[in-house]
Amino acid sequence: MIYLTRVEHFNAAHKLENTNWSDEKNLDVFGKCANANWHGHNYELHVTVKGEPNKETGFVFNAKTLGVLIKEVVIEKVDHRNLNLDVDFMKGVFTSAENLAIGIWNQLKEPIAAHGASLHAVKLIETKSIYVEYFGE
Repeated sequence: MIYLTRVEHFNAAHKLENTNWSDEKNLDVFGKCANANWHGHNYELHVTVKGEPNKETGFVFNAKTLGVLIKEVVIEKVDHRNLNLDVDFMKGVFTSAENLAIGIWNQLKEPIAAHGASLHAVKLIETKSIYVEYFGE
């Protein structure tokens, strides 16, 4: 088994807010991410696939093809968008980094499988000091 990781970047805004809470509690729990005028991040997305190398190409997955797939299935939907308002797969979902990573996984799992590999991990870096990883569990 071998693993291949492709890294992509996107910028997006969001707001973390529990509408059942007061503004003060939202600010206390979510800090800047509860800003009434939204809050943005420069995200770094790592997508890792796994499988056996193809005997004809030596690739587990063509890295260029993986990049195009990630851009078509995810980046075009999230880049320079409001995650709360503009992104179909995040509608009605709390836009934490954790939930965004799960949403991205759900967008990529089947298209990657259609190319003969398995999605192993989605790592989403939100800031220099915060990232999440999801392994489909």
